[in-house]
Amino acid sequence: MTKATPFDAMFSSVIGKEYDMLHLICPAATEMSRLVGITVNDYSSASKPLQVVELGGGTGITTLAMLSGKSLLQILSIDNEPTMQDQAKVYLKKWVDEDVLSFCGEDALTALKNLADDSVDIIASAYTIHNFLNSYREQVIQEIFRVLKPSGQFINGDRYALNDIRQHTRLIQKELSQYFKVLSPMGRNDLLEQWIVHLFNDESEDHIMRESAALQQMQTAGFIHINVNNRIEGNALITAIKP
Repeated sequence: MTKATPFDAMFSSVIGKEYDMLHLICPAATEMSRLVGITVNDYSSASKPLQVVELGGGTGITTLAMLSGKSLLQILSIDNEPTMQDQAKVYLKKWVDEDVLSFCGEDALTALKNLADDSVDIIASAYTIHNFLNSYREQVIQEIFRVLKPSGQFINGDRYALNDIRQHTRLIQKELSQYFKVLSPMGRNDLLEQWIVHLFNDESEDHIMRESAALQQMQTAGFIHINVNNRIEGNALITAIKP
């Protein structure tokens, strides 16, 4: 992580190769993906495909959750980690062949800047935006607002730190304990080490996505109807509308 690359590149390592292990050490992450998929499909029953941009498509967990619904969607999945995106391209080949899904290998901010104003119905993400440096995240939120059509929706299931710091610290301690309970008996000290390092990165002052600051950031960008939904400990589904 540098100023030149203000997003977490650790997913090119063993974490990215075995990202599906996350559902064992942090089940809430999988639930966030499921909730994002449901919320995207609840957005509209339009007769023509909704234009959807997914930030941080990863291995395709959230992408599949969106594609498994009943809505007509046209999805552009953005992820700058080939280790993970290559898995998604294989996993979701059916939808690629049907021209429902396409991929972009740029980082989130660069990809968004290449999209036209008022051009997208939904921008969705799960477990991605918390990885960004705060300054980079602020720019991403501003670009999301610009790219969305009027009445377009931003849907994000992610790590949103509690405003109560003591309570949040207790949740992080509980999460870390789960890492050890799952990975130690498996003899996966390599994964354990990488996820602990990643967790410290998430909780660092220049990364942590505190709920109050995140909501204020969206409001400052111009979003309305900002709602915190389905909070699960240190994770939450947040939705916002561009007026």
